[in-house]
Amino acid sequence: MNSKFLGTGVALVTPFKSDLTIDHNALSNIVNYNIDNGTDYLVICGTTAESVTLTAQEKKDIITTISKSNKGRVPLVLGIGGNNTALVVEEIKTTDLSNIDAILSVSPYYSKPTQEGIYQHFKAISQVSPVDIILYNVPGRTSKNMDVEMTLRLASDFKNVIGVKEAGNNMAQYLELLKNKPDGFLVISGDDDLALGVVLAGGAGVISVIGQAFPKAFSDMIRLGLNGKAKEAYATHFKLMDVVGYIFEENNPAGIKAVFEALNMCRGDVRLPLVSASNELKQKIEAFVKTF
Repeated sequence: MNSKFLGTGVALVTPFKSDLTIDHNALSNIVNYNIDNGTDYLVICGTTAESVTLTAQEKKDIITTISKSNKGRVPLVLGIGGNNTALVVEEIKTTDLSNIDAILSVSPYYSKPTQEGIYQHFKAISQVSPVDIILYNVPGRTSKNMDVEMTLRLASDFKNVIGVKEAGNNMAQYLELLKNKPDGFLVISGDDDLALGVVLAGGAGVISVIGQAFPKAFSDMIRLGLNGKAKEAYATHFKLMDVVGYIFEENNPAGIKAVFEALNMCRGDVRLPLVSASNELKQKIEAFVKTF
């Protein structure tokens, strides 16, 4: 199993200043806060980073800031995906991946390809990627589920397809993947609420949203889970349950940015079409942060 990606990865936010330019100081602080508190690897420019609203130059600047702050301490995963296969292939070919350990590539959204279409999309990506690939299945956002059979076909056909971030919020699908996966293939939870259960069933860990705000508690919980210590791990899971619900109540990443705002680590601003968390949600989050 690729031990680089065991444990807790976090899908980093992109902090903005009041004028919606990127706050690189806040980003650097969030990176250090995570590494200092036990996060195992960082995911750059994923959905939580509002990647669809970032320019190509902004993405480059974000990679530079995170790489500089990281100083090689933990592995870095870069989100490169989309629903135009040729463009994704081109982005992989033209992006400097020298500091990047793997790419996280989302299943094509909106287009609703067949399973064969999804397979051919990732085959094209696999053939050009110089680094390992983690597939990303998030049917709630793509409106098309990557079925287990197709995911496992990719896993067995391409050596650089090393895992899947599964975020269908479907425990039965996780269990089927875990039961039938080839040796060493990583099944990574993309659902914060199911992450511990997935790890206890044999999953490799999580790519988390809430983990970046409470990295010590969250990564300790996942570590306990990987060591089979269910009772101790669930004690933390129950403490975090409310806030995991809160951050997805309106939209992601407005929720997690409201948590960071309550922690005085960055502003809660997001770019349209997303809007910041409502005052009602902010109050619930502030109350949680004060007592946690």
